[in-house]
Amino acid sequence: MNTIDPRIHQVLDGELPADALPAELRDATEAIRAAADLLAAPVPVRSLESRVMAEVHRPAPSLARRVTGWLATPHAITFRVRPVWSLAFAAAAAVLTLFYARDVGPQLGEHEGIAQFVGRFPDARSVHVVGTFNDWRPGTIALQDLDNDGVWTATVVLPAGTYEYMFVVDGERWVPDHLADRLVADDFGRENSVVIVRPVHR
Repeated sequence: MNTIDPRIHQVLDGELPADALPAELRDATEAIRAAADLLAAPVPVRSLESRVMAEVHRPAPSLARRVTGWLATPHAITFRVRPVWSLAFAAAAAVLTLFYARDVGPQLGEHEGIAQFVGRFPDARSVHVVGTFNDWRPGTIALQDLDNDGVWTATVVLPAGTYEYMFVVDGERWVPDHLADRLVADDFGRENSVVIVRPVHR
C-alpha cells in the first residue's frame, strides 16, 4: 500500500511550511493541491433561458468532441462511496492523476483502489476518518472543508477490500456515515459504516 508522507499532511494542514520539505515532496504536495482545487472548483451557473438558447443555436458536436470537452472542463463533484461506483471513481481519479500530476504523487499498486470519504458537518472544527484500514486511530486521516461550506472530504488510497469506518468530529464525537451503503453493529453498541474498495488495475 502506498502512503502519503506525514510531512505532506502537515504542510496541507498549515502545520509545516512548504519550504521545509524536500523537492520531491514539494512537487507531490503541489500536485495534491492542484487535484483538490480541480475537484473543488465551482461549476458556473447560467440561467435556464441562456442555456436553452445556447443549445438551440449550437450545432451538435461529435461524440469525441463532447467527451474531450467534458474532460477538459473543471467540475465540482461530490461522491458518496458506493460499491457500484467505486471502480468508476477510481478510474476517473487515476486519469486525473496521470493528466495533471504527471507521475508525481502516490502511485496506485495493482491491488489498490481509491476511497472517497464525504461528510457534512457545518459547525465542525476538524473531521477525521478512522476505521479498520488505520486501526481506528484518530488524527491520522484528516478530511478537509476547502470552501467552508460544511462538506468535509478526503481521498484515500487503500488496498482492495471491505472496511468499516466512522468519522471523528472535533476529536471526540464518533459519527457513522449514514450515506454509506451498509452499516454494521460493533461490539460497543454503535454502528459502523462500510466501504468496499476495488482495485483500479484489473
